[in-house]
Amino acid sequence: MVRATRLVILGKQGAGKGTQCVRLSQHYAVPHISTGDMLRAAVRAGTEFGSLAKSYMDKGDLVPDDVITGVVSERLAEPDAHQMGFILDGYPRTVGQAVDLEKVLLPLEIDLVLDLVVPTELVLRRIASRRVCKVCGANYSVQAPPKLDWSCDNCGGEVVQRDDDTEVAVKRRLDLYESQTAPLVEWYTEREKLVSVQGEGDPDEVMARLIAAVDRAKGQPKW
Repeated sequence: MVRATRLVILGKQGAGKGTQCVRLSQHYAVPHISTGDMLRAAVRAGTEFGSLAKSYMDKGDLVPDDVITGVVSERLAEPDAHQMGFILDGYPRTVGQAVDLEKVLLPLEIDLVLDLVVPTELVLRRIASRRVCKVCGANYSVQAPPKLDWSCDNCGGEVVQRDDDTEVAVKRRLDLYESQTAPLVEWYTEREKLVSVQGEGDPDEVMARLIAAVDRAKGQPKW
């Protein structure tokens, strides 16, 4: 029987998490579960915690930890994640959420937390060059634009720089991420669950580093 793979991936905005999560998901045949995707899916499905989350989102309020954890718990209980494992992207963000995740997974546990490390200067350059379709959300960049006149290749929508992708806005988000995540990194490090992986370089090389780290961890079963 193939052993399930349960991963958490951390990394600054613009570190390349999205690209690598898709690749890891395909490599290990597990679902890539992001906080945003989970919330939207739970709201659409009208689940107990999805309805609760919607009540906060409709008012523009932050969704509380207990509701986020409820949404995560519902998603991880679905057959694909329960049987095959998962890659969690965007959760946990705090030590409190990490403690909640441990309780959700009992008697199992995650294999590894991957911290994708990329210098802030590189992240700022990547995000500054990013462009997004206003209609479908497809991502482009100054270096890899749409084929025709900044119109989306997928739907024809206008491709623009997001308002929150300015240098000032991005630095503010990065500072917030660092302040929230530093204690989380320390917490997982103390539990010998975290491996920092260099996120610079060719995507194939980064992928190879991530796979090597995961396979080393899975070679030392914790249960």
